[in-house]
Amino acid sequence: MDMDPVPSSSPAFGTPAYTFRKSRSNPVPARTSILPILLPPSTLRPVAFRTFTRKHNLTISSSALQTLAGFVGRNCGSGWREEGLAERVLDEVAKSWRKAGGGVIVDEGKGASLKDILQVLEGNMIGGKLIGGNKPASKAPSRNRSPNLDNRGPISETVSAANVLDGSESGESDLALHPRQWLKVIEAFDIPRLTYHGDMKYFEIAKSKPSLFPPPSHKTALFRDRYNIVHQRLLRNESFQTSSGLSTQSSSQPTLSSWSTHQGYRLTPVANLLGRTGTSHLIFGLLLMSPTGELSLSDQTGSIVLDLSHARIVPEDGSWLVPGMFALVDGVYEEEAHVKGSSLGGNPGVGGAIGGKFLGISICGPPCERRDITLGTNSRQNSSEISSSGGLGWVDFLGAGSERAQGPRMRQIQAQYLQDANYNTEDGRRLRMAIMSEVNLDNMGTLDALKRVFNHYNDLDVADLPVAFVLIGNFVQKATINGSGLAGSIEYKEYFDALSLTLSEFPLLLQHSTFVFVPGDNDPWSSAFSSGAASTVPRHAVPELFTTRVKRAFATANAQVNHSKTDEPPGEAIWTSNPARLTLFGPLHDIAIFRDDISSRLRRSAIRVGPDADLDVAGASGNNGSEVEYQSAPRLQHTPPDTNAMTCSTSIARKLVKTVLDQGNLSPFPLSLRPVLWDYASSLQLYPLPTALILADPESTPFCITYEGCHVMNPGRFVQEKGLPFVRWIEYDVLTNKGRVREERY
Repeated sequence: MDMDPVPSSSPAFGTPAYTFRKSRSNPVPARTSILPILLPPSTLRPVAFRTFTRKHNLTISSSALQTLAGFVGRNCGSGWREEGLAERVLDEVAKSWRKAGGGVIVDEGKGASLKDILQVLEGNMIGGKLIGGNKPASKAPSRNRSPNLDNRGPISETVSAANVLDGSESGESDLALHPRQWLKVIEAFDIPRLTYHGDMKYFEIAKSKPSLFPPPSHKTALFRDRYNIVHQRLLRNESFQTSSGLSTQSSSQPTLSSWSTHQGYRLTPVANLLGRTGTSHLIFGLLLMSPTGELSLSDQTGSIVLDLSHARIVPEDGSWLVPGMFALVDGVYEEEAHVKGSSLGGNPGVGGAIGGKFLGISICGPPCERRDITLGTNSRQNSSEISSSGGLGWVDFLGAGSERAQGPRMRQIQAQYLQDANYNTEDGRRLRMAIMSEVNLDNMGTLDALKRVFNHYNDLDVADLPVAFVLIGNFVQKATINGSGLAGSIEYKEYFDALSLTLSEFPLLLQHSTFVFVPGDNDPWSSAFSSGAASTVPRHAVPELFTTRVKRAFATANAQVNHSKTDEPPGEAIWTSNPARLTLFGPLHDIAIFRDDISSRLRRSAIRVGPDADLDVAGASGNNGSEVEYQSAPRLQHTPPDTNAMTCSTSIARKLVKTVLDQGNLSPFPLSLRPVLWDYASSLQLYPLPTALILADPESTPFCITYEGCHVMNPGRFVQEKGLPFVRWIEYDVLTNKGRVREERY
């Protein structure tokens, strides 16, 4: 992402048209590797004696010495003695053993788990060396920041093993902190800019400074990074893994029509289709429109024209496919002497469009991956357990702490709070959120509707109030443009001033809840040049110029209460970007918020598949007649179960949810349809899947759907059109990860 690649003929990924060599002035950095050795325990005994006995007054048993010898030989290699790697590792093990409450004798079952200590240390080692260090965490949490998480790194956590095992970083005093102390709103511009290396299989943070006017190479890196993330996720799917007990596959490639078999599927790069006319293949890449107007599929090796006149989407009407999305296509390659619009004229060329066309038989999106699989946790059985199968649990995707470093600690704090507060999942509402979308303040009925909702919660006890109110734009029905005859900045400020008067009538809510405001496309300042059309994402929050009266209302309400006697922070109003992330208890609860008219854009831009396909039919039945399905088929659960009258809207909602989460991106469109700031594109990634997604789309009906463990909610319009006196919002329970649509008259 930081280097300007060689100019290329590839329309999507910038793959060089010809092979080239790296210049000596920019050599490829060598990877640090360790050659494991077989280290006898007797050879390690003198070093262990100096470290454990003389330095830490501990006695190590023979079984523990054998375990440590295998660990040191596997992770430190031949440099365990000369470079002093073994002594550093053993010293950290001894410190962790002491802090975890181990006895004088270092052995399994003597007060601490040596196996767990070594497992945590192994994740903090690179090249046989322990990475990172600790610094004391602050006792007092700052505003809009989770407390005691300031020792995190940009990508992966580097806390010591003892802190993770015994769950103590700053003592037991922070166990009584109020949940809103752990509530953090993360703007899209503050999310770490991570890029995935497909060859080395790891994430790293971008070193270049983000800019609104980056070099053209960053546009290429945007699509390349999306491809690498989805591709590695696809290869980890069990349908693309071959069992070790299977015999060698036949020469013919597997097809999607035989998906029920246990053989692993193999992807064919586009460039490898040359010279293999008449053979069936399974290809994966980015759907795009070629300059000649033909639908093509592009990967990092080349592009091929698609012919989908005889294809079908799998499952039928299960998701939308739009140029800019990634897709799996099963079909037959036909080679031609000349392809219309191809600059290579049918000749082999790496990086450009190859000759011929690909006759698609089946086409579908990439399968989704559950959050616990991505992070390497075992949440289906016990959410506190950590799987030894790997995963990306050490990566800090949001800057709120990684799952493996902060997860056990946060679960302990959450469990302690629930025990002290006597939380009841059936009656308690303290860890719930009220979510409202399309809150048009220029509509006369909106303020009355807000009073109806606030009155509903104002009558509850303090312990039952929602932890947060999420208000999502557009806050005006027409774009805010000065000098155009539409609403200007003066009128826009008056709308928020009227909102502050309404909020002042409910001081109890302002004192004990957090209000989060997410803008839409009609809100300033992006609407000043987009005129209400799709503006660039991510976009900044509503400027402070318009929000002073609302902040004054919160300050006045909190001045009447002395919060110093309790651990509950004062209520506050937070204006954030679109999209944004909301976390509670660190990485335990990750809630993504995005305001976009995505369903209408999908219907307008969806590609035609099959001779009789109709783009405008959006309410067809779900999977009737479908014979093909992933082995790890997604399970959709509608919450709550509704009547048969909602079958059509439920089908559209399922289709929308599956499309977005399968692509793993909030804006899976070409930049011409939905502009994206290149250097902040990582904030749109849904990888790993959040625990919940608020997809505010007023063009779609309200719904709450769970898909692959991610609960997706759409509040719809807050106030119904045509003057109907109904108000709709969603009440979301954070702990049960379930939401429900509320509707009342006002």
